[in-house]
Amino acid sequence: MSKRISVVISQSPSKNPAKRKLEEDIVLGLMLEPGIDVTVVPNLYDIKTDSTGMLALKGVGGNMIVAAWLYERAAHWILDRNGIHGHVGQVLLTSESDEDEDEDEASAGEDEKSRVIDTREIPNRKIYALDLRSSNKAQSFIDEIKRIQGENAVQVVGLGDIVGGLSFSSSQPASLSSETVIANGETGDSVLNRIEETGGRRWYPVIDYSRCTNCMECIDFCLFGVYGVDRIDTILVEQPDNCRKGCPACSRVCPENAIMFPQHKTPAIAGSSESAASMKIDLSQLFGAPAEGKTASEIASIERDEQLIMVGRDAVGQGAGIAKRQQDRESAPSDDLDDLVDELNDLDI
Repeated sequence: MSKRISVVISQSPSKNPAKRKLEEDIVLGLMLEPGIDVTVVPNLYDIKTDSTGMLALKGVGGNMIVAAWLYERAAHWILDRNGIHGHVGQVLLTSESDEDEDEDEASAGEDEKSRVIDTREIPNRKIYALDLRSSNKAQSFIDEIKRIQGENAVQVVGLGDIVGGLSFSSSQPASLSSETVIANGETGDSVLNRIEETGGRRWYPVIDYSRCTNCMECIDFCLFGVYGVDRIDTILVEQPDNCRKGCPACSRVCPENAIMFPQHKTPAIAGSSESAASMKIDLSQLFGAPAEGKTASEIASIERDEQLIMVGRDAVGQGAGIAKRQQDRESAPSDDLDDLVDELNDLDI
């Protein structure tokens, strides 16, 4: 064991050449730095809890830096739902919009409501999430990673030593199955691990437990069996793959804006600090019902009804799973039409 820090590069779900180049430039730059172990994994949101990628990340001790094409909040809570826990580490590399969101977070945290996170024991470690959309320059990320390493370098076991309890040499790749390949390499004292896994794009809600009050409105609203509770009756996403692709309705009815869909085109729903409940789309072309003047919960009901009809079930409208306080929430201007087009594309209809 030595003083090292682990960096995870989560690849974009697309194969955009510019994004791939940025990822590889960051990896190359980090391999020239001492004391940094780099692991490249597929898109965090798409890989499953029992996948080789997640098993590898669970084997990391100490502080961790994760760079992903996701909002920082989304990346942190995706890891959390997969059993990778830690305190939020402060990141200085942010976009201007992220800085505004940080101010919103500070204001939102001033209320006295009890949050699920208050009942948890969090390991004495930090997880730093870098949004790869913050800059198009690899050096910006390398400098930020070096800054974090300088402040928080801790003793960890290299990822090459632990991957789901299996050991691999660094001289040759190890094939776990026909669908999974792990490749290890070294430059100086740095270690590079590449984990490649096949699998499709996924769509499911992610809960931010620093906001969640365990009110259970999401489990009452969702009619597809996505949500459940654990042994101490805390809400969780129990059957993520039951979620209907492209439907973000439950995020609109959550009173604390604690539910994210990290691949949604609307920032508030994808994990920014903007209120998801205030965001709307123009539904007139979708369902023949004008959106003007509708509340977030009414829009959520329309979205849910569309998914119910698509699977041969009856629409329920406002008659199921919406608390009165949600029905009375104020409406806001609708989103841009291009967001609607993006969402229609995601529905594959």
